[in-house]
Amino acid sequence: MNQFTTDTFFNGCLRVKQHQPGYRFSIDAVLLAHYADPQSGDRVLDLGTGCGIIPLILAYRWPDIHIYGVEVQAELAELALSNLKENRQQNRISVICTDMKLLKSDMTGGLFDLVVCNPPYRKYGSGRISPDKQRAIARHEIKANLPVVVQTARRMLRTSGRFVLIYSAERMTDVLSQMRVDHVEPKYIRMIHSDPDSEARLVLIEGVKAARPGLKIASPLIIYDRNGEYTDEVQSMFRP
Repeated sequence: MNQFTTDTFFNGCLRVKQHQPGYRFSIDAVLLAHYADPQSGDRVLDLGTGCGIIPLILAYRWPDIHIYGVEVQAELAELALSNLKENRQQNRISVICTDMKLLKSDMTGGLFDLVVCNPPYRKYGSGRISPDKQRAIARHEIKANLPVVVQTARRMLRTSGRFVLIYSAERMTDVLSQMRVDHVEPKYIRMIHSDPDSEARLVLIEGVKAARPGLKIASPLIIYDRNGEYTDEVQSMFRP
């Protein structure tokens, strides 16, 4: 029997159910949803949507966008659909259960202004692979590797459309190289540190399809202050 927990966001305005065993989203998804920053009227695609957390945050923050979430694991796609209904967002968020390698624009009614992704950080065969299938697929490149993610984003974006992802800082060179190969020009980087004294663990990267070169590097994002509490900037991401 499946067991679930329910997390709330924005003073209870958003309720998100997750499997108690299995893959559970982390602060990474909250950071990505905040910095995706869609424009009014945008069509948005979330690759590897899991329980639907990123589309739900985006729909709450930006009431005039429409979002598609793609998820290869049927049990997670079903959970995402359940969360959409719980939050009455099924008219604004659509979930497609398919492998992103098979995704085409005619399955989504056209191309997108913005693609977001919180992909698996670890190469297949590196480190211990979780015995839990959901966690293994979310953390290791079992169903989708970095080239597939970037190529899917490029294929689904309109010209000048934006691709925003959060990724392991130690693999930043891999991301930037792959994006340039696939004509998604890196335009913005922000390093993410757990605390003021730690090395960067993650990186937010934005690329633009078929754009000219020119990269901006923002000030670091610090998640925890010296007291172990969320910094003011991160706390603001959880406020209504």
